[in-house]
Amino acid sequence: MSHLKLTLPAVILLGGFLLCSTVSFGKPEYTKATKKACTYCHVNAKATPKELTDAGKYYSEHKSLDGYQDKK
Repeated sequence: MSHLKLTLPAVILLGGFLLCSTVSFGKPEYTKATKKACTYCHVNAKATPKELTDAGKYYSEHKSLDGYQDKK
């Protein structure tokens, strides 16, 4: 019974880590290259990482933000 008190929380914690470490679509190199936050290119980087802003779509097509005009 006492080993269950240790094992169950450990399994739950491990499951949480595995669930939270999903595949990332953005890369740290993009942040370094553009000097912009994730939310500059992604509508909601955590909830919907594939949904891009206009800047993100431009970067996806051109692999750079050079020449991108921010629409304000």
